[in-house]
Amino acid sequence: METCSGHDWRAESNHSAPPAVLAELASSCGVCFNGDAPWDIRVHDEDVYRLILTRGPLGFGEAYMDGLWDCARLDELFHRLLKHRIDERLGGWNRLRLLGEMLRHRLFNLQSPRRAFQVGIEHYDIGNDVFAAMLDPTMSYSCAYWQDAADLATAQRAKLDLVCRKLELKAGERVLEIGCGWGGFAHYAATHYGVEVFGITVSKEQQRLAAERCAGLPVNIALLDYRQVTGQFDKIVSIGMFEHVGPKNYPAYFEVARRALAPEGLFLLHTIGIDHTTPHTDPWIDKYIFPNGKLPSAAEIARAIDGRFVLEDWHNFGPDYDRTLMAWWENFDRAWPMLAPKYGERFRRMWRYYLMSCAGFFRSRQGQLWQLVLSRPERSGDYRSIR
Repeated sequence: METCSGHDWRAESNHSAPPAVLAELASSCGVCFNGDAPWDIRVHDEDVYRLILTRGPLGFGEAYMDGLWDCARLDELFHRLLKHRIDERLGGWNRLRLLGEMLRHRLFNLQSPRRAFQVGIEHYDIGNDVFAAMLDPTMSYSCAYWQDAADLATAQRAKLDLVCRKLELKAGERVLEIGCGWGGFAHYAATHYGVEVFGITVSKEQQRLAAERCAGLPVNIALLDYRQVTGQFDKIVSIGMFEHVGPKNYPAYFEVARRALAPEGLFLLHTIGIDHTTPHTDPWIDKYIFPNGKLPSAAEIARAIDGRFVLEDWHNFGPDYDRTLMAWWENFDRAWPMLAPKYGERFRRMWRYYLMSCAGFFRSRQGQLWQLVLSRPERSGDYRSIR
């Protein structure tokens, strides 16, 4: 007999107990199979156990997409699992698959120029209607800044203004935006700070919509890989793009930025980070959400900027991403009746799993959100950080 939170498996006539190893791992995280807590896993098909044991996180996520299990509070489920490092502990039962994933990242450049546009095609081009429904009016697909905000739209505008102030933007300056999304920053900076923005993206849909939204402003949006950038700019900004660069390309990325930045300029890097260096990425996220993505650790960034930039400021507001993701889900869920005929139930479950697992990732403190302000060594004068 396995019990969890007072739950007796003998009372479940339709389900046998999970394998002892899974029950014990879940229980150590305060989670139960078919328990009564909102973060417990409600099993509809016992094939879930086999999928977890043989395919790890990938099997767990695919089983959810296929409706084999449910959970009322997926965000809290992942908070508990990740806080107790279940991803690492479960990896021991899938050593061969884990080794294969590690070797794939080590032996191949998953973010090479040839593969750079894959994430644009498979994620950012899925449909602007999804992102327009989920995001705020600026269509900012990155962490908002909630310090003095009560709603998503205010928090995203606060983030954009924070970035502009950290960069010390002045009218007439030329700004390079590496990974411009749907033009939210470019539109804001050009409108409120009078700068000229050259934004690049690997997504055709982002390029098209960003150009439309920024029409009439001194903004140029190009479909371009960062390694193709030429020229020099007064300021550089990159918001939520560095997660697609990959460790093998960090030196090249920062070398491109160093060459493109004027000697007296500033470079703001806004990126998700992870609390420790990892040799691989989550296989479910890699397959279904961000192909070839890789979260950097602080150590990896520090090594890559060493000798290239002076670190002026490093600001961490990771908890704000938890709140941002939950707001995105509320928007998406509210808009789902309009989206459902086009995308279908499996997509809805995939998107919920994505947003809720990421919220739990940040809530567990494995996930961080960093804004770094960098300058070239020859820059003169002092820099004063802004919060």
